Amino acid sequence: MDLNAALIQLSDIGFLGRTADRETRRSLIAALRRTADSLEDEVGTLHRYGHIELEKAMIQIGLDLGIFKLFTEAAGALTVDQVAQRTNSGPQLMRRLLRYYATTNIISEVSPSTFTSTNITHNLVQPVVTAALGHYYGICSAQYQIMPSYLKSLSYQNPTDETNTAFHQAYHTTLSPFQYMSQHEPTQLEHFNTYMSLRRDSSLSWLSVYPVLDRLSSLVNPQDPKQVIYVNIGGGIGHQCAQFREKYPPSVLPGRVILQDLPPTIARALPTPGVENIPWDFFSTEKQPIKGALIYYMRGVPHNHPAHKVKELFGKVKEAMSEESRLLIDETVLPDSGVGYIASAIDLTMLGAFASMERTEGNWKELVRSVGLEWVGSCVYNALENETVMEVRLPRENYAWGLGASLSE
Repeated sequence: MDLNAALIQLSDIGFLGRTADRETRRSLIAALRRTADSLEDEVGTLHRYGHIELEKAMIQIGLDLGIFKLFTEAAGALTVDQVAQRTNSGPQLMRRLLRYYATTNIISEVSPSTFTSTNITHNLVQPVVTAALGHYYGICSAQYQIMPSYLKSLSYQNPTDETNTAFHQAYHTTLSPFQYMSQHEPTQLEHFNTYMSLRRDSSLSWLSVYPVLDRLSSLVNPQDPKQVIYVNIGGGIGHQCAQFREKYPPSVLPGRVILQDLPPTIARALPTPGVENIPWDFFSTEKQPIKGALIYYMRGVPHNHPAHKVKELFGKVKEAMSEESRLLIDETVLPDSGVGYIASAIDLTMLGAFASMERTEGNWKELVRSVGLEWVGSCVYNALENETVMEVRLPRENYAWGLGASLSE
């Protein structure tokens, strides 16, 4: 096959890939990137990695100026002068910015000084992407920059002290990332909460695989107005509680539904009918105030903490559990091999921010059992992102559904 034929075939692959499912597209992208990397010379590698920080900074400028939104809303291509005028920017600067965006495929140059949108342009204006990139640029970038000296200071040992992290060194603070954002960077806390609330497809949820009614129906007492059926620990502003109540309204599953998080977050919580918003700092000296709930649920909370803090958190939940209670842990569960780029990058972000990590199922089982809880089973609900709901209970000799069974069975 000659080179021209190969390029045509690549174009055909790209066209066909647009109609493929997300998993197929991810695999295709990974294969194409490996091929591109195998062709790159040292000059290309030098500049690709050397300008990584520049790329994120330029995207932030584009977001600040609304450049990408202009292109996605335009009926056709836009000239440099049109974009400069509509963003109140200098034409010479805008020419340089648009030229750069075209080289990174954020936009496409269709003729001299004239550009149009691409798939990436449309991705960048999605609210979840805008919020996430604001957070990565505004908070994570400084943390990443200091990680070489931080890990060197630890003699390249795995960090476990959540009070001495790359984040602390980058921001010269003793506050945790959430405390710091709450006190000094409220806009960044807003970015983070928006990102967390939007980052997952609502159709890909633990509620799609966990048999809530099968587990709870026989335990619910409609005559007890104080009975708590669901507590979302560290649940942000309450999107999970809202989804739970939408799927299981009081007419279907009576009982109290409670959201717990830090006071500044609870102050911004959604006013969802049928959901109680209660502040609780689970690492304070206060014990879990809600006793005997049928479900204690946490999503993306333990991965923010090193093992000894996770044990502390699990221990507080255990103290509040009754024989009918179960703790549901909704987390990324890494495979033992073949970990993807996104998961490995988030793992190292957790290292820098919290001295924490993403964990394998073996890691999770070890943490659960170390505090005297019993692992019941797990079920993957989003295989592409390794998202899994794990069920944990107080130790009992037998479970009707069998220890270690798939929760969907």
